[in-house]
Amino acid sequence: MDGIDIASAFERLAERAPQLGWTLAILAAAIAAALLVHWLVYRITRRLVARQDLVWRSIVARTSGPTRLAAVIVAVAFASPLAAPSEAGSAMLRHALLVFFIVLVAWVARTALHIWTTVHLRRFKLDSHDNLLARKHVTQTRILRRVADTLIVVIAIGAVMMTFESVRQYGVSLLASAGAAGLVVGLALQPLLKNLFAGVQLALTQPIRLDDAVIVEGEWGKVEEITSTYVVVRIWDWRRMILPLSYFIEQPFQNWTRETASLIGAVKLYVDYTVPVEALRARVAEVLAETELWDGDVMAVQVTDLGETTMTVRVIASAADSGKAWDLRCLLRERLVAYLQENHPEALPRLRADVAGRLATGPEPVDDAPGPTP
Repeated sequence: MDGIDIASAFERLAERAPQLGWTLAILAAAIAAALLVHWLVYRITRRLVARQDLVWRSIVARTSGPTRLAAVIVAVAFASPLAAPSEAGSAMLRHALLVFFIVLVAWVARTALHIWTTVHLRRFKLDSHDNLLARKHVTQTRILRRVADTLIVVIAIGAVMMTFESVRQYGVSLLASAGAAGLVVGLALQPLLKNLFAGVQLALTQPIRLDDAVIVEGEWGKVEEITSTYVVVRIWDWRRMILPLSYFIEQPFQNWTRETASLIGAVKLYVDYTVPVEALRARVAEVLAETELWDGDVMAVQVTDLGETTMTVRVIASAADSGKAWDLRCLLRERLVAYLQENHPEALPRLRADVAGRLATGPEPVDDAPGPTP
């Protein structure tokens, strides 16, 4: 019986072989013609926009793939009546065209989203001096684009699966009778969904932005990259710290550039009580006037604490950003220590001891000192 079934199957295949070969030949010719036409149109279009703005050249380059797929779909759709005259073959070909059309729509949506964000972000420069507005828009746009990309892919995959009858029926039965399985899947996807919603919240509220100076886990660094699931912080010594998006929603951290990039740097000096504070204040003003690190906004020299042996003098000065504030603090320390060493060495911290009485009376004799050894 099995031998008869196999033989009959080969006979049916042999009968359909000419039709199958004819179908493949027509489809191949249609696809080749579509690719040739697309290549010619693409070459002409590239020459037309070669001297245009970068935006137009980017649009032509980005739309090359979707337009090529669209040309193939149109060519196959026109050739399908000749390629598959039977009802079964025509239905199969229409289903394949539907799947590729869904893929095309998702591809076009992602391409259009990328082009729009690129055009939108051209107005903002992260390398400018005051880049707060630029960082705000770049961060918001990039996060929302990644979220939208994820949603487009998920919707496209779902739409493709729904075109298959067996998969659609399986999905209905799973939702109707397998609630436990759905709960397990939901728990498994919880980290992904958690970071996805955290990304949306970060884009809207923006507790961090690209190039923000932050302190996380005791480390100082700058936000280098924000993806749809994690954030990359570049530490000052070029290490990278990878943190999930949800960290910046649930955990406390310091953001030094939340509203403005300017910062106030503080330097503490522990000096003797004899230090001339007015002379030190004048020297601080001279140092700040000589450097470009100071933005000219804040400057103060104050005695903030008195200890048993020293007093604390705090020097504060503002700078345009965190990097300049750090360099300014280091400069003030170096210049002020050198100033005290050269001009007021007595003002450096010292330990005092009252030994005047012992020096006047001399050391007390010891009566029971042992004599020489015989």
